Amino acid sequence: MAKLIKVKLQGKSIEIPQGISLYDLQLQGTIPADIVVARVNNMMQDLNYQIEQPCEIDLFDLTTDEGMRVYRNSLIFILVRAAKEVIPNCRVIIEHSLSNGLYGEIEYEHPLVEEDVLNIERRMQEIIANNEPFVKHQMTVEEAKRIFARQGLRDKVRLFSNSDHDLIEIHSCGNHYDTISDLFVPNTGYLKLFKLRFYLPGFILEFPTKQNPNLIPEYIEHAKLANVYFQTEKWAKYIGISDAGALNQWIADGRIEELVRLSEAYHEKQIAQIADQIAAEKDRLRLILIAGPSSSGKTTFAQRLAIQLRINRLNPVSISLDDYFVDRELTPRDEDGNYDFEALECIDIKLFNEHLSKIIQGEPVELPTFNFIEGRREWRGNILRVGLDQPIIIEGIHGLNDRLTSAIPKSRKFKIYVSALTQLNIDDHTRIPTTDARKIRRIVRDNQFRSQTALDTIYCWSSVRRGEERHIFPFQEDADVMFNSVLHYELAVLKKHVKPLLEEISNEEPAYAEAQRLLNLLKNIQEVDCEHAIPCTSILKEFIGGSCF
Repeated sequence: MAKLIKVKLQGKSIEIPQGISLYDLQLQGTIPADIVVARVNNMMQDLNYQIEQPCEIDLFDLTTDEGMRVYRNSLIFILVRAAKEVIPNCRVIIEHSLSNGLYGEIEYEHPLVEEDVLNIERRMQEIIANNEPFVKHQMTVEEAKRIFARQGLRDKVRLFSNSDHDLIEIHSCGNHYDTISDLFVPNTGYLKLFKLRFYLPGFILEFPTKQNPNLIPEYIEHAKLANVYFQTEKWAKYIGISDAGALNQWIADGRIEELVRLSEAYHEKQIAQIADQIAAEKDRLRLILIAGPSSSGKTTFAQRLAIQLRINRLNPVSISLDDYFVDRELTPRDEDGNYDFEALECIDIKLFNEHLSKIIQGEPVELPTFNFIEGRREWRGNILRVGLDQPIIIEGIHGLNDRLTSAIPKSRKFKIYVSALTQLNIDDHTRIPTTDARKIRRIVRDNQFRSQTALDTIYCWSSVRRGEERHIFPFQEDADVMFNSVLHYELAVLKKHVKPLLEEISNEEPAYAEAQRLLNLLKNIQEVDCEHAIPCTSILKEFIGGSCF
């Protein structure tokens, strides 16, 4: 009879047989059937993990980020396997998120058609119905490269060609081997809910949401966002950098400074084109509204846009939304009873619109100044009067929400959505989520300029994400233009800054698991030291320091 050991499961002490797996505990009913992954002593583990010592175990279902990440990665694995079985020798590329799913493309000798997608979906359903296991293998890098070469996965062979690891873990399901993630569900039977949609020229793999894990939500077209991704993808293909292996090759070839110059010039050209678009209708457009999620580089973008507008013989002025905060006691509170400083009601919308209306019509207005120490609005004689050549720039979380500027006709406003929409993937099947790239930016910036640790940033990130989902993402398609602030070289530069910060997080902290996940992601990217080549106007300088703004 197996020895019993004490563990703390979701905060409750129980005894379990030593050596039993989390999956067997689930089969016994000790762990709920909807759990897909666990955290054991602050390290994420799949359900095949065997418990050998007393420990603390936290469980995650599809209502959590951790659970949804494992579910998505497992489905991608089955998608790639099914596609290669239905269309032999094809290449499957997972490109980016889109609406409530992931957009990807399949390359082979004929263009993809809807019937191909339906056949792949049927094959996925068959694999899922068979409850086939995901099997973990540890092997040398050379062994893995031989397997991937046989499967025609040249992107993975290239990625591991620059690897400094002797041993790696890969997974298999059926005859297909892959490295999409180190954590999967125990078997394909967990993956019953998904939808594969034909989306010219590729497909969208749709998932349930955390808010309702038992339902695939209605698909909502995000045409403008899709177009920005498409343009970024075209640019990435032109310069030959769509994955970490290609970036690492540029670094190995000593071409990183060339990539910096290309990336920065590409940004500058886009900003100049936006300024030209505004200047072409300067008599109509009086209000420029800039919004986007955290760590997108909105502040630097706004400054660079102002410079380009001046080149177009315009003299923009900026108004700070912070100065229109209501007095502290009038600030709304969130569901936990804390001040909700991201709510639209934090702003005195009535006063703000009165002032905008007067300013746009050429009337002088005394602008308020918010005293953050006292929590009060003050009047310090700051008078603003603008001319016809002075568009007003407003940057803030609610910029795309017409309620913020309800007194101003839509025809007089120009809305810009700024976000770091990561196009760089680890390989064809393993994407770098946009939220991870922004989180890495923010960890570095918070440490540089706000005296916060990586631990502080990770713990506040869920609150940041809630604010974005409420106040930013629902309005992104209302933007007149979208600007992608991502730089193809940035993770290679940020790695030097963020790696020691993540390594400081103790394994006694629940955030240790997230720190290790980000470190594992960054292991695939070669670190560089080329900050001398990055111009002081770069958006990246907003995070690593040295910005002239």
